[in-house]
Amino acid sequence: MIVRWGLAALPEACRAVGVSAPLVVASPRWDALELALEPAGRWREVPSHRVEDAAAEASDADAVLAVGGGSAIDLGKAVSAARELPLVSVPTTYSGAEWTPYFGVRDPARRMRGGGGGAQPAAIVYEPELTFELPREPTVGTALNALAHCAEALYADGHTPAADEDALAGARLISEWLPRVVESPQDREARTELLRGACHGGAALAGSMLALAHALAQAIGGRYGLPHGTLNGICLPPVLRFNAAFAPDAIQRFGSAIGAEDPAARVEELCRLGGPARLRDLGVPEQDLPGLAASAAERGGNRANPHVASAEEIERLLREAW
Repeated sequence: MIVRWGLAALPEACRAVGVSAPLVVASPRWDALELALEPAGRWREVPSHRVEDAAAEASDADAVLAVGGGSAIDLGKAVSAARELPLVSVPTTYSGAEWTPYFGVRDPARRMRGGGGGAQPAAIVYEPELTFELPREPTVGTALNALAHCAEALYADGHTPAADEDALAGARLISEWLPRVVESPQDREARTELLRGACHGGAALAGSMLALAHALAQAIGGRYGLPHGTLNGICLPPVLRFNAAFAPDAIQRFGSAIGAEDPAARVEELCRLGGPARLRDLGVPEQDLPGLAASAAERGGNRANPHVASAEEIERLLREAW
């Protein structure tokens, strides 16, 4: 993966992967962004489940250029997979979606409408200034999504030493710099270091897999159209406590990286920086928890967890998070 810093590096990154005329996937808020290249077309409906229509707009493109958060990048990945085109990403949040070939597709109401794999991520360009106006809740939520990538990369089935190193580096940076970003949103150094943490989290995710916290977040977010990052921040603490019996060394290493003897409590503290800290705060009905638990139990993240949790065990975790 080619990684560059600063929007001025976008043309060079595109040239390095043979891109000259991409389809730009970005919401209208980024229309005025100076990309220093001539796009073959633009797709502005983000999020969108109209993948075939978006892919049709790429008929004259030699790549896909996705600018935005996870919804824009996941849609870009879906088009990349459909047209077999390389993907260049310019993330404007801390989601980490830019690192993997897998994607979920949401409709404009943010409800899950499908997903898959086969995207061709080729290059990433990080520009901290594009995150300066990101409001507090998505700042904290997407950063906690990146932190969940770091935690899970340490114990998910198939994790590697290289992924572990990225996970620990990312966890240290996110835990240190997220509170500073919340305190001073326009602080370039803080935003840059938080974005570096998310970059390490994405690399860790790419070298490992998702685990149980993501399974919970995906089951809930896909049903109600709730923010994926915030859900990970809420779901990760009970999962860390649960996994302490099955992967104690990984949980201890994660705790050391974020400077906490009780890593679950530290994640809860960080989660409260963004506002919603319980599932009830997001309007998740308590009576739906058994069905959500059954759905989460079937997800790949649960199967990659150090202990594959039963629906009953997951329901207890959801009640703890509720």
